[in-house]
Amino acid sequence: MSTTSDLQGRRLDALRAWTAFVEHGDRAEAIVRPEILKSWERSQPRVSRDVAEAPLDDESDARAFWRDSPLQEAVSRVEEELRRTAQDGDLVLAVTDAQTRILWTYGGRVMRRKAESVNFVPAARWDDESVGTNALDLANRLARPSMVFSAEHYAPIVHNWVCWAAPVHDPLTGAQLGVIDLSTTWDRTHPIGLATARVLARLIETAMPISAMHPLLPHDDGPTGLQLRLLGNAEATLDGSRLLLNRRQTEILAILALHPDGLSLDRLHALVYGDQAITLSTLKAEVSHLRAALGGQLASRPYRLTLPVATDIDDVLDALRRGDAAAAITSYGGDLLPGTESPALVELGEYVAVAMREALLANPEPHAVIRYSELAPYDTEVIEVCLAALGDRPHAAKPLLKGRLAAAGG
Repeated sequence: MSTTSDLQGRRLDALRAWTAFVEHGDRAEAIVRPEILKSWERSQPRVSRDVAEAPLDDESDARAFWRDSPLQEAVSRVEEELRRTAQDGDLVLAVTDAQTRILWTYGGRVMRRKAESVNFVPAARWDDESVGTNALDLANRLARPSMVFSAEHYAPIVHNWVCWAAPVHDPLTGAQLGVIDLSTTWDRTHPIGLATARVLARLIETAMPISAMHPLLPHDDGPTGLQLRLLGNAEATLDGSRLLLNRRQTEILAILALHPDGLSLDRLHALVYGDQAITLSTLKAEVSHLRAALGGQLASRPYRLTLPVATDIDDVLDALRRGDAAAAITSYGGDLLPGTESPALVELGEYVAVAMREALLANPEPHAVIRYSELAPYDTEVIEVCLAALGDRPHAAKPLLKGRLAAAGG
C-alpha cells in the first residue's frame, strides 16, 4: 500500500506534468502514461481549464433511458452491495451508458457532496471531450479497467480525486454497455481500487437478465430457474448452467431454498452454523457471493431467494406424500449433503432418510428396493422384507436382491 509521502510525491509529479502540458505545450511523455497524454490532447481544444462542472444532458431523457436499460435492472438487483461498497470506502459510484453519460450514482457522505458540486450526477456527460480526462472515459474508450489519479485529470475541479472505472458488458453478446466508476479523494488511493472496479463490473454483468437484454431470442427448452440436487452428490444449476459453489455456500443455498418466506440474518446463521463460533460478517460474505452467482436474485431483510427453485428433496417428499415409493426413490440420491454440520440440514437429512426407508418397508416394490440397496447397501432389513413379500414366486429382482444381501452379510 502506498504511504502518504509516496502519494504526495506522485501527486506533485502529476501536477508538474499537467502544468508543463497546459502552460508550455510540453507533452511530458516520460512522466505520464500514453493514454493520459492522448486524452489531454483530445481535451485541450474542447475543455476549458476553468470548467466548473460537467455539462448536463436532458434529465428526463436520461431517466427514460435508464428506466428501459438492462443496466437498471441489473444495478437494482445488486444495489445493496454497491451502496455498501460506497459507504465503507467513502466513495462515489457511478454507472454510465456507452457514451459516458452518467445514469446512476450513489455516494458516501463526504464524496456525495463533492460529486454534486461538479455535476457528477445522473444526466451529466463525462466523456473527455466534455469535461476532460477521467477514468470513466478511458475505461469506455479503451474497453479496459482504467485509473486516473489527481492531476492526471485534465480539469482542475477533480485534481483532488482518484477514480477507477471498468467496462460493463452484455454477457451474451459481449457488447460494451457502459462503465462503473469508483471515485474518492486522492489521499485515499489504494492498490485494490482497480480490482474492486473489475469486481463490481462483473457483479453487474452477472445480475443482468438475459430476457431483458434480448427479448427476441428464442427460449431454451432446458431447465430454468434454480435446480438443487442435495441428496448424494450436491449440485446447483441456474438456467441449466452449473454454479461453482463451495460447500458452505451450497448449505446456505439449500436452507434458503427450503425457507421460501425468508429468514433473518440471525436465524439463517443459527440454521447454518448452530453454535459454531462463526461471525455474522462471514455469513454475509458467503451470501454476497451467492447473490452474485444468482444474478442478484437473493433478497435481504429477510434473506430469501427471488427466483423459481426446485430441489430433489421436494421431489422425494412429494412422492412419499402420494404413497409412491418407486417415484421417490428415483429422485433419492442418498444422504442429504453427507458430512454437513448444519443442524438444520442434519435434522432434515435424517427425516428424509427415515421417511424413504419406512416407505419401502411398508411397500417394498422390488425395483425400488434394488435402487435403494445401491445407495444403502448395508440396510439388510429392507432387502429381507422385500424378499419375504415376494415369497416363492419368481421375480427378476430376486437374484439381485439375494446377491446384495449376501454381499452385505459377507
